Amino acid sequence: MIVAGFGFRAAATVSSLEDALDLTGHALEVHALATASDKAETPAFAAMAALAGLPVLAIDGDRLRAQDTETQSPDSLAARGTGSVAEAAALAAAGPGARLIAPRVVSADKMATCALAQTAKGDDT
Repeated sequence: MIVAGFGFRAAATVSSLEDALDLTGHALEVHALATASDKAETPAFAAMAALAGLPVLAIDGDRLRAQDTETQSPDSLAARGTGSVAEAAALAAAGPGARLIAPRVVSADKMATCALAQTAKGDDT
């Protein structure tokens, strides 16, 4: 299973989120979307999930901070205690042994980030 993790600003639009996902190059292979629990029900994110027909996985702060991220954003580190909310959300949602298959990319408008993680081999949950 492939999970798309997202980090985004309050002003992010559905287009911002879709652009970030498209930039990963694997948008059609995604099975679920993940983000920080306090952002999971924001209108733009919920709308994008509904349009894509994908489930949303809300990841709490402790699980985000527990992930080792490939990229390091000083803003994300200061605000959330993780180098990349997108990478941390994707990895946490994909479960133990997950691996990053697309590191954090930033939407053209700089409002959203997306990263992809794949579940451990043989784990299709």
